[in-house]
Amino acid sequence: MPGRSRLYRILGACAVAASRIVFRSHLPYDVDSVNFALALRRFDPAVHQPHPPGYFLYVCLGRLVNLLIPDANAALVAISVAASCGAAWMIHLLTEEWFGERPAQISLVLFLVSPLCWFHGIVALTYIVEAFFSALVGYLCWKVYTGNANFLVPASITLALAAGFRPSSGLLLAPLWLLSIWRTDWRKRWLALLVAGAATLAWFLPMAAMAGGIGPYFASLTHLWLTVPGRRTTLAHPSLAVARFVTILWVFVLCAGAAAPFLFYRAKDRFRHSPDRRTFTWVWIAPGLLFFTFVFFLFINSGYLLLLSPPIFAWLSVRIDAFLSSERHALLRRAALAAGLAFNCAFFVWAPLYCSYRSVRNFERSLLAITADFQEHLDPAKTLIVGFDSHFLGYRHAGYCLPRFVTVQYPEVSYNDGPRVFLMHGRDTQVVHSFAADGFQDFVFFPLPEGEQFTAYFKKIQAKLTEGTLRTVTVGQSRVLMGPISAIPRLFPSTAVVSRGAK
Repeated sequence: MPGRSRLYRILGACAVAASRIVFRSHLPYDVDSVNFALALRRFDPAVHQPHPPGYFLYVCLGRLVNLLIPDANAALVAISVAASCGAAWMIHLLTEEWFGERPAQISLVLFLVSPLCWFHGIVALTYIVEAFFSALVGYLCWKVYTGNANFLVPASITLALAAGFRPSSGLLLAPLWLLSIWRTDWRKRWLALLVAGAATLAWFLPMAAMAGGIGPYFASLTHLWLTVPGRRTTLAHPSLAVARFVTILWVFVLCAGAAAPFLFYRAKDRFRHSPDRRTFTWVWIAPGLLFFTFVFFLFINSGYLLLLSPPIFAWLSVRIDAFLSSERHALLRRAALAAGLAFNCAFFVWAPLYCSYRSVRNFERSLLAITADFQEHLDPAKTLIVGFDSHFLGYRHAGYCLPRFVTVQYPEVSYNDGPRVFLMHGRDTQVVHSFAADGFQDFVFFPLPEGEQFTAYFKKIQAKLTEGTLRTVTVGQSRVLMGPISAIPRLFPSTAVVSRGAK
């Protein structure tokens, strides 16, 4: 019944909001979170405020919310909470459209306790926003696909808006949109193309203007692609495809949790042979699976796969419904379901993975302790901070949390016109050909997280310096490596400017 279904959606959205608000992050968790927070003050993809391709509409929405919520991270987390509620609402609608009321109710519960969806609902990242737009575009396209042309214009506008929040959404959802409009007559196809194009230009042209022009915008995007994703495609490393596919399966487990085995549960019901739904689902998820397998994917960016989650939740829900509908061992089946829900909640809270509440809290404690020590015991006028391009405790976190200090990113970055360095001061970023270090007495490395990988990286850096240059000092409760400013050109040979008399 429509009224009862709406009530379930409202209750589900409220439960999602409450669970995300209670566990929300209080500091920018990931390097991208810092980039987005910086962009609320100044939009410039060339200096990674935020990183290319810019996420223009997300930044614009963040600025609007920031007017109500002064803290940048809290404003962006509020967007994640709202997007989580929207995603839950649309997944329920989609599942009800496909499979009926009971599976739709199950889909709400699945989304509520999904460890990966829960995590992305509490941090300042765009992936849960992408999940919402995926569910919304998918639902509207399904309406068009099944013959309701009234949804053609909304579907086209929504696709364009999704691309404004995350351009990858436009790329990976475009085949689904094309499939749906292909079932209409040629006039409506042209209308859909014109509407989508006009809506895209409505945000793209202002974005290009704010980025300094179309040329500088695409130059920064090309540079990032060539230095990071472009070097990690399967064309460069063919063996990566298998590793990425295995990683994608693992991320699916993170998303579904204890419900993951139900993807392989063979339910003998009337939905088993649903060629329209199955074709629609494969066109929905196949572009993403191919892209993330063969082009670019990192485990730390597992939120990419939330784009594919709405139809997966729908299909999992109908299988779980079939499992619970069986009269054999009905009590045990319900007990197993309850245990699965408890497992998902416990996994999100305590798992020793980057996407758990435990990791968020540990990171925030470390960042607060380090920055408090630096603020209390170091002089910004005499100490230069050297940070690293790390997702956690990198130069971005140092520059954001210690705005009175000058922070430079190690190592230098290669550009067509020569090496440059990212430099932060006052929560603003510059990419400069050179920087003057004369006014400082010492430089200090912003400490990376503990672990063998980071220790080995520090040893490589120490090898660039003469023995005895670095000394381990205690700054409050933090132990850090410090060196004289005269040694900084060894780390930044092309960009650091230090007079011969500097000590």
